[in-house]
Amino acid sequence: MKTMKAVLLEKITEGKDIALSECPIPEVRPGLVLVKVKALGLNHSEKLLRLNEVRADYIQKPIIPGIECVGEIVDPSDSGLTVGQKVVTLMGGMGRTFNGSYAEYALLPRRIVFAVDSELPWEALGAVPETYFTAWGSLFECLQLSADDTLLIRGATCALGYAAIQIAKATGCKVIATTHRTDKLPLIAQADEAVLDDGKLTGKIRGATKALDLIGPRNLKDTLTAVEKGGIVCQTGLLGGVYVLNGFDPIKDIPNGVYLTGFFSNYPTQQVMDGIFAFLNEKKLIPVSGKVFDFDHIKDAIIAQDEGRVNGKIIVRI
Repeated sequence: MKTMKAVLLEKITEGKDIALSECPIPEVRPGLVLVKVKALGLNHSEKLLRLNEVRADYIQKPIIPGIECVGEIVDPSDSGLTVGQKVVTLMGGMGRTFNGSYAEYALLPRRIVFAVDSELPWEALGAVPETYFTAWGSLFECLQLSADDTLLIRGATCALGYAAIQIAKATGCKVIATTHRTDKLPLIAQADEAVLDDGKLTGKIRGATKALDLIGPRNLKDTLTAVEKGGIVCQTGLLGGVYVLNGFDPIKDIPNGVYLTGFFSNYPTQQVMDGIFAFLNEKKLIPVSGKVFDFDHIKDAIIAQDEGRVNGKIIVRI
């Protein structure tokens, strides 16, 4: 039986306890394709799985974490894809309902595997799937961003924030980006304005017609009053550590003429992925990332994630 290296979780696992195990390369079945993983990005949701959710009864253990990857088709089964085809894959239960991408091979449902046409190196491609899909959907599907807008990105010093700045600037709009730490202001220097966020932006910024709120419910009411009348606020992130907004009164808390939406990244499509890569190619953009680790050092990558030592997306290259 052929085997592969993978991270297997059976219980709460801190970064220092991560290890690579040998397990069988999964066998292909109809509706599933086998992908040779070339690179993957680390995500906060995988950290939540490792440090808490893995205890849940609905997680079948051992589980291979990882909600995204890029790679090549090894066995297309009945998918219509071809051997050697370059693909990206993300979400849809990956790394929770079924084994994910912290492995040399991943057996994945056809519905979440998307062909890509790109000459980007694997480590650059690895920064795209979840982060750029979420940024793209938030900016264009939810905020209907255009070159005439002034975009506020609240909580911009994260992988999603950096991607959103890059996409928005390439679109031609003005960008106001915020961070709550003075030492991180240089990290958002690509924005037109880099603002120190003390929790209250209303009255301190002017002209924002759209807002991408990555802090979440903790500061959402203030974001709603910080944008101009007619503005749209999209709440996508939860960096503030508050997950619900108790006592929220839509009539009183959403100003007249301001619109609130949110982006849920669980439903990627081939059409959207094609649009993202066409945009990256047209604008000659290199996806932004923080640091690249080799797969044999995935433990070090996860420790760096746990300790917050990397500014931007952590990529693991196989």
